Amino acid sequence: MGKTTKTAEPDKPAEPAATGVEEAQLATPQAQDALDTLKKSIVLYGTVSAIILATVAVMAIGGQSVSSFMWVRSAILLAVTVLIHRMAVDVSKGSRQAYERLSTLTVILPIAIIGVDLIPGLCPAWFAVMQGVSALGLVHAAVVLKVAALRAVFPKAS
Repeated sequence: MGKTTKTAEPDKPAEPAATGVEEAQLATPQAQDALDTLKKSIVLYGTVSAIILATVAVMAIGGQSVSSFMWVRSAILLAVTVLIHRMAVDVSKGSRQAYERLSTLTVILPIAIIGVDLIPGLCPAWFAVMQGVSALGLVHAAVVLKVAALRAVFPKAS
């Protein structure tokens, strides 16, 4: 029995990089500015989410009452920041799929964050306000994703 070796196949990207006109449009100063602003908005969301989690931790250490909902929600929303930022990086590389997913997430997530926080008695007002402030970063990201420079790079499929 001979030993067989499997030749490694070159990594195939799940989606081809931006091509032709898209690549040129992606390189325009307007598109690059929009992508930079997009990433900054997501970093803002993440920063506020980290502050919220830190506040919950400080309150718990200080003997204040914090619910498991506050812990879990703060941790999950902070963790989501990493995924959203990764999508933004993929968008900056020309990924249409990432653009579409990020466009959807940045619209739905703020609505979900605020909607859940409006349930009476679920969390203290200060927590709901801080979550709402974090959602503003995502709202801004949603607006940035709709600017003409990025819509030109990722036109709607026919």
